[in-house]
Amino acid sequence: MGKKPKALKWESLPEEEILQIRIRDLQVEIAGSELEPLIRRLYEQLDEKGIWFHPPCYLAGEWLTPDREPIIGIPFCLAHPRLKEIEKRMMFEVEGGTPESCMKLLRHECGHAVNYAYQLYKKTRWRELFGPFSAKYSDSYSYQPYSRRFVIHLEDNYAQCHPDEDFAETFAVWLTPGSRWQEKYRGWPVLKKLYYINGLMERLRRRQPVMRIPKQPPWSASRMNSTLSAYYERKRKAMGDDFKGFYDHSLQTLFAPRQAGDSSYKASILLRRNRRQIVDQITLWTGHRKYDIHELFNRFIHRCEALDLYVGCNEQDNLIGVTTLLTTIASSTLRIIPKG
Repeated sequence: MGKKPKALKWESLPEEEILQIRIRDLQVEIAGSELEPLIRRLYEQLDEKGIWFHPPCYLAGEWLTPDREPIIGIPFCLAHPRLKEIEKRMMFEVEGGTPESCMKLLRHECGHAVNYAYQLYKKTRWRELFGPFSAKYSDSYSYQPYSRRFVIHLEDNYAQCHPDEDFAETFAVWLTPGSRWQEKYRGWPVLKKLYYINGLMERLRRRQPVMRIPKQPPWSASRMNSTLSAYYERKRKAMGDDFKGFYDHSLQTLFAPRQAGDSSYKASILLRRNRRQIVDQITLWTGHRKYDIHELFNRFIHRCEALDLYVGCNEQDNLIGVTTLLTTIASSTLRIIPKG
C-alpha cells in the first residue's frame, strides 16, 4: 500500500500561490472543520423525526446530491476559513458560508438523499404531488414569485425548478426545527405536500434505506486535479450572468471610482432614487415582469456598492446608460411569462 502524500503547509502562503495548488493537494477534510458540528446537528434533527438514515457527507466542488445517490456533497471551500476567504474574493459570495445558510442547504440536500435512499420518487402519490421525476432540468427556469403551490426556502423560488427540487425544498421546510409549517402555510395548496411528507416520514421511521452508499462519491474534492485558479475560471464561465460580478465591467464603464476631493456621491444612491421610475419604464417597454426587472436592478445596486462606484460628471447620462444596459440585458436574457 502506497504512503499518503505529505500534506502541504499552504495555509500561510500568499493567495496567488494557493491558487496554483491542485484541489486534491489541499487535503481538506470535514473532520475538525466548521462543517463537522453542523452535519452532526443535521443528523440530530433527523433523529428527532425518527429517521435513522444519516446521509454520508463528503467534500466536492459544489453543493450537490448525485443523481439517485443517497450522499451529500459539500463545497470544499467550507472546510477551511482561508478557502472561504478566497471563495469570497473570487465569487463575491460563499454559498453556505454562515451556519444558518449552511444548515438550510444541508436540509435541502438531505431531502434529495432521503428521496433517493428510499426511492420515494417511484411512488404514485409522489408523482401526483410533485410531478414526474424524469422531467428534464433546464439551464434556466421561470417561476411565479408569489405562488402558494410551493414552499419558500432557498432563494429564487428554487422549489419551482424541478419536481425533485420541489420535494427537497418541501422536505427541508418540514425538517427545520420551529418552522411551524402548519401555521405558515395554512390555506396554501402546498400544505398537502407537507402533510404528505409528514405522513410518509412517519411510515419510514426506523426503516433502513433500500439504496446502498457508493464507495467512491462522484466529483469528490479528494480526486480533483485542477488547480484552484482553473476551478474558479471554469466556475465563473459556467455561471454566466448568474455570476455576481458578471456586469462589473459595464457598471465600471458607466460610473467611476471616487477621486480625491471629489464631491460626487455614490452610484448606488442614484440608482435607489430612480429605481421605481426605471423599473416601471423597462417593464412597460419589454413586457417582462416587474419582479424580474426589479431583481436585476437590485443586482446593479449591490455591485455598485461593492465596487464603490460614484456618479460621473453628468448624472443624466448615467441614468440613460443604466436604463439602456438594463433594457438590453432584460431583452436578451429574460423570458416573457404569459399572464393568466
